Amino acid sequence: MSTTNKIIFDFSTNSDTSRWQVVDDGVMGGLSQGNFKVENGQAVYEGDVSLENNGGFSSLRYNPADAVLVDDHKYLTLHLNGDGSKYQARIKHSRSDYYSYVYDFKTDGKNQIIKIPLAEMKPTFRGRDLNMDLFQENEINQVAILIGNKKEQDFKLCISKIELTKS
Repeated sequence: MSTTNKIIFDFSTNSDTSRWQVVDDGVMGGLSQGNFKVENGQAVYEGDVSLENNGGFSSLRYNPADAVLVDDHKYLTLHLNGDGSKYQARIKHSRSDYYSYVYDFKTDGKNQIIKIPLAEMKPTFRGRDLNMDLFQENEINQVAILIGNKKEQDFKLCISKIELTKS
């Protein structure tokens, strides 16, 4: 049994960001553009969402080299500062799964700690809920943040740390 938080990624200490990537709606012909860089010990994920050409989303994805074991942790916890927009946290049990488990959260323009109950993350595919169980796996092989609020908008999200916590 683990007694501490489990760091998934800490931008203030990890310098290898090669396993992070931006995936925009351009994969489907859209024109949204997200950018990712590390600055002052945090990830800066910013860009613009466009609805042109049936677009409307940008995502930042992390594929850890090894599976992150959930063990007895209950929350995906994000340490961030957002722009007041709504975002979606997404996890995958297996990178080859066609669906993700998702949970929406709202930023408030200040430093926040967002605690997302893993047991409340619901399976979705391309924005549609699936008739499947909520997340109950013991490992995570992808973590992502997505913005896609069905409107054109600029966005900026600064993330300092992502971890699994018990409370």
